[in-house]
Amino acid sequence: MLLSLVLHTYSMRYVLPAAVMMGTAPTYVLAWGAWRLLSAVLPARFYREVDDRLYTIYQSMVLFFFENYTGVQVIIYGDLPKNKENVIYLSNHQCTVDWIIADMLAIRQNALGHVRYVLKDGLKWLPLYGWYFSQHGGVYVKRSAKFNEKEMREKLQAQMKTETPMYLVIFPEGTRYNPEIPKVIADSQSFAEKEGLAILKHVLTPRVKATHVAIDTMKNYLDAVYDVTVAYEGTVDHKGQRKLAPSMTEFLCKECPRVHVFIDRIELKDIPEEQMYMRRWLHERFEIKDKLLIEFYDAKDSRRRNKFPGKSVHSKLSLKKTLPSLLFLGGLTASMLLTESGRKLYVKTWIYGTLIGCLWVSIKP
Repeated sequence: MLLSLVLHTYSMRYVLPAAVMMGTAPTYVLAWGAWRLLSAVLPARFYREVDDRLYTIYQSMVLFFFENYTGVQVIIYGDLPKNKENVIYLSNHQCTVDWIIADMLAIRQNALGHVRYVLKDGLKWLPLYGWYFSQHGGVYVKRSAKFNEKEMREKLQAQMKTETPMYLVIFPEGTRYNPEIPKVIADSQSFAEKEGLAILKHVLTPRVKATHVAIDTMKNYLDAVYDVTVAYEGTVDHKGQRKLAPSMTEFLCKECPRVHVFIDRIELKDIPEEQMYMRRWLHERFEIKDKLLIEFYDAKDSRRRNKFPGKSVHSKLSLKKTLPSLLFLGGLTASMLLTESGRKLYVKTWIYGTLIGCLWVSIKP
């Protein structure tokens, strides 16, 4: 019975972080909504600047749990500029924590509020979050033939017009690499073979459409492209076979001791403009990722496993970057829940905010 209690307590370590992150969402949406109304008569650029600051507060609170609370070690390789830039962030995709890794890098450049995502269309129905991500500059896209290039271009052009800082996160694989779903991996490899492309082992064959539209639309606005490769320690079984990467829940339960992130900063002049050639270039970038991951997981010399080649830095995030946001949002939410009127407003925000948000994203992308 004691063992059962210990195991239960261990598995519940994600409850507090999840409760705070989800629980402060209505408070955040109310604060953002108030600012949206107040700024209706102000220039769009001014609205964006404050919106980015608000977003920084919420996401730095999230990072308190994913970095400070978990105690995970973030090992960075390659070239991560200290200063913020307008960039497209291209990464391999294996789990929901990948979204957090982009935040981890952005906060180290003081660019956390500038993070915007290219998201699969179904995520726009998430309560509160789906609507807000769109308002913050996120782009929802459909896969394959349903991909709406014109819609994506128009949204990016509108953001450039208001001089919106851009840290645009794209996962070109289109779906997660999951060793427990071998059919997806096999289909990806079959497609590469059919197209005369190199067959990849630890990543899926990338899709070029969203990447091409983003780079082509913003080529005169961007400073660089960040090619990012992420690996999570502890994702290989006793036979040396790759396992599923940690979910957010597992990560918050401190089941990932270290995250390794390799960054390659690429100048725009080094990227071909035509889609046909960019497709080949993107696949070559994923070949490089695959080689890095083969070295990380499968190196014959065990001393070379669980790390990328080259120099690395153990980057520890200061509590000064995250704790104030946690106390601020947590305090506001607690204050609201202490009064009956506050609790009613809180519940109504969840209900009506979700309904209005779903209505909004169904009409306006």
